[in-house]
Amino acid sequence: MAELTTLREAIAGLVHDGDTVALEGFTHLIPTAAGHEIVRQGRRDLTLVRMTPDLVYDQLLGMGVARKLVFSWGGNPGVGSLHRFRDAVERGWPAPLEIEEHSHAGMANRYVAGASNLPFAVLRGYVGTDLASVTPTIRPITCPFTGEELMAVPALRPDVTVVHAQQADRAGNVALWGITGIQKEAVLAARRAIVTVEEVVDAFAPRPFQVVLPGIAIDAVAVVPRGAHPSYAHGYYDRDNAFYTAWDPISRDRDAYRAWMQRHVLDVDDFAGHLASLAAVA
Repeated sequence: MAELTTLREAIAGLVHDGDTVALEGFTHLIPTAAGHEIVRQGRRDLTLVRMTPDLVYDQLLGMGVARKLVFSWGGNPGVGSLHRFRDAVERGWPAPLEIEEHSHAGMANRYVAGASNLPFAVLRGYVGTDLASVTPTIRPITCPFTGEELMAVPALRPDVTVVHAQQADRAGNVALWGITGIQKEAVLAARRAIVTVEEVVDAFAPRPFQVVLPGIAIDAVAVVPRGAHPSYAHGYYDRDNAFYTAWDPISRDRDAYRAWMQRHVLDVDDFAGHLASLAAVA
């Protein structure tokens, strides 16, 4: 059952060096606060997984926490490249990075297979492409009923999945709504799960397309207001578009990036301190 705790305690107890860690969120509810806590606690040798790695993964990769990235698209949405990601792949800075690239459909099916306790998923999406030639976890399989050639991908079962959501109740159940992406499947596929939330409430109000994650599937819930910044939390705050634009020149230069991470992540105690440090230079 989910334990209500602090983010610092959740990361310390559940994320270990060498783990496979998924921080999922699509467009909004991106678990930025948890990514920063992983950096502050000095985790190393992680395999990071995410369908759409963006700024928080750029920050993680630039601090050398990962040896491998499993993904389907990476970039600064609406702006351009992830420069720390590119530096790691192209120049091995601050450490060499192995990559395993899939399509969105392939990643989604891998999470679903993991959540369903199946060894692999089958899809048509890769047929006719050359991605299988560079990604060994994409393999052809023949349908035993029709003889059609399809593609198989192994299930994703992260050691830890981390997501951000709007609310938790006092029993540790979690509610999220808006664009929810693959969070539900990523949590159910994981061996351990951490959820950061905007607030704890006594009961959930019914909302269209609301996803409720049961407390039995979650290990830790931590209240971190604005914990998805600079992405948004539907019904709580908007996307900080200016931050995405400002990140591009910061991340292009190694020294500027390191100075920014030192000031706004390493030299603060928690995500509230991070937000305060950003406000101080705004």
